[in-house]
Parts: sequence; structure tokens; C-alpha cells
Amino acid sequence: MKGVEASQCVWTRKRIVSGLFMLCAVVPSPRAIAAEIGLENSPASVEIHGFVSQGFILTLRNEYLAPGSTNGSFEFSEVGLNFTTSLTDTLQLGVQLFAQDLGASGNYTPKFDWFYLVYRWRDWLGLRAGRLKIPYGLYNEVQDVDSARVPILLPGSVYPLQSREILFAQSGGELYGFVRSPALGALDYRAFGGTIFIDAANLTPANAGFTLDLRVPYVLGGRLLWETPVEGLRVGGSLEVVRLETTVLIPTVPSIHIESQSLLLLGSAEYTLADLTLTAEYARAHVRQESDNPQLSSEIDEWSERAYAMATYRVARWFQPGAYYSIFFPDVQHRDGRENVQHDLAMTLRFDINDYWLVKLEGHYMHGTAGLLNPLRVNPPDISTEAPSWGAFFLKTTAHF
Repeated sequence: MKGVEASQCVWTRKRIVSGLFMLCAVVPSPRAIAAEIGLENSPASVEIHGFVSQGFILTLRNEYLAPGSTNGSFEFSEVGLNFTTSLTDTLQLGVQLFAQDLGASGNYTPKFDWFYLVYRWRDWLGLRAGRLKIPYGLYNEVQDVDSARVPILLPGSVYPLQSREILFAQSGGELYGFVRSPALGALDYRAFGGTIFIDAANLTPANAGFTLDLRVPYVLGGRLLWETPVEGLRVGGSLEVVRLETTVLIPTVPSIHIESQSLLLLGSAEYTLADLTLTAEYARAHVRQESDNPQLSSEIDEWSERAYAMATYRVARWFQPGAYYSIFFPDVQHRDGRENVQHDLAMTLRFDINDYWLVKLEGHYMHGTAGLLNPLRVNPPDISTEAPSWGAFFLKTTAHF
């Protein structure tokens, strides 16, 4: 393969990383029953939570998330086991083992999904260190906790499932705290800094003819959540800055180096009234990318736009329906054409069979193909030729404790 042809093959589409930094977060803990192990005459005990999920994907007209999804795919599985303990009143630690199969991602390879050591000096000041879920938006943490939410897929504009392995967690440190005022409500803050370790092998297509070396010198950011004096209403904002350095290695061709800087801003609001929960989030992300290869038209300086509105309702202890509308523009300057937008209208039915087992059904009507690109935009399909309107159906069952 000639050098220029190989280079163009790698980036037939400019946006190598515009979808790389669209997710991350931390929110509520899962609703689950925990096993607790304690030692006699010892203040320490270990809480154990676990879950196993198996899903089925069927799409109409376009493949999504898993190869062969138009014929139906069972490549949609998750299993996790986590342990947490309080060593003292101010010192805690935790760890989770996680394995996943989602199309070409995961393939049941177990890994430490997150782990942390926490020192809580006061309610308003604490320190976490380890591999920490990045505080972004309201719902990113529950991507690996199916029992903690109604939808099978969180809105893909803000929480694309394809990007989970990339920005689910960062390795570093975090300051956090919680302050409550009878008159003003409560404020939860988090500020973090560290790096992200990316296994490029999981993101490079097979037989691509090149390899990638991905390095994140730093990721910085924070989140503020305000529980307002209005009962049931909380609002927040998240900010994240990521530096990515990519080296493309092609046999017999000089390596290509690409530097990318991304800024992500997100506003969030959630209102709960009895059994009804209304949520909306709006995000803008700026990506600036440069390359040392003058033959590559890889310079990028653009903003993307992402938003959704969602409603869920607990009809009974065992039944919760939900719906959301999500929209995604990869480049706000180019909104026309099926490849430059994705509208997603989703409806979910959640059935809690008992305290440990649930089943969900979900349907999506999609218009536009922007969400079909893989996270790194490496050798992407020509999504301008995919069906502009298509559908996706999901069935998922989860056992948890």
C-alpha cells in the first residue's frame, strides 16, 4: 500500500476523535441487595455487589453496535463483581471486576473496571485516588449498572455506548465534597485530573494495514451538582479537557503523528415528582486536531452538539415505562445530509420480576447515520450511503444482587 493511499485509508473521514470525548460520569449507586462479610470483633466489613446481563440486538436496514445486527445478535453481554469496604470512619476502598461483549469490543476479557482509595476528611472535603469514574453529566456511571436505570441504552448523543471503554474512567486523583444549606439546598462538587490508558488494539479494525499508538498526556475537569430548594429538582454542569496524541504506524511509510485537544461542556437538569422523572441534558464539544503529515487533510477545528430529553414513570413496583428523544450533530456548521445528524426516538418497558431479576424491551426509530461511526473514526463505513431512516430493537435481562 502506498503511503498516501494508506494515510487516506486511515482517515477517509476527518473526525478521528470528535466522538472520542463524549462520555464519562458519576451519579447514583445501583439499587441492589449487597452481601456483607464481616469479621468478628473487627470494625471492617466487605460489601459485595454483582450483576450479569444478556441482551439481544436486532436492527432494520443499518448495522448498529454489533456486526450482523440486521440478522439479530447476542453480542451484548456484561458481568461485574465489586467489593467495597470502610477501613476506618474516614478511609474506604473499592474495586470492580468487569467483562463485556459488545460486537468487536470486550470479548469477555476481564479487567479492573474501577478501583479507588478514598479519604474523607469532612463532608465538604475528601480525596479519591485510583481508577475513577469520570464525573460527567448525570448518568454515565450507570452504563455498567442496568438495574439503576430504565433505558437499555442511555441517550446515545450524550452517552454513546461505543465510547464506554475510552472515557469511562481516568487514572489519577479527585477532590470532592458535599455541602448542605437549609435555605439554599445542597451542592456536590468534584474536580479531577489524571490520564486515560487506551488499548488501541480494541479500536483498530482487523487487517487494517496499520497500528495505532494512543497516549493521553492529561485529562482534567469537574462537575457541580446543585440540589435546589425546589423539592425534586437538581441541576448541574460538567467540564472536561482531554489531550490526545496519536501515532499511526504503517509498514514502509514514515509514521504519522496527530495531536488533538478536546473541550466538553455539558448542562444537566432533572426533576422528580412522585413517580415521574424528567431529565434533559445539552452538550457542546470543541475538537482541535493537527497532523505533522502535510498530505493529510486532518486539521480539525469544529464544535459538535448533543442533547436529549427523557421521561420515566414508575407505574408499579414491577413496571416502569420510559421514553426519550436524542439529537446529535457531529459538526454544527454542517447540519444537512444523513451523515451529519442523528435523531433517536426511543421507548422502553422495564419489568422487575423480583428484587434480583429484571427484563427490558426497547425500540428506537433513528433518522440520520452520524451515530454509526466508531469512536476513533478509523476506516469508517461510508455512512452517507447508509439508509437515512432505520430502526433498532433490544431485549435485555439482568440478574443483580
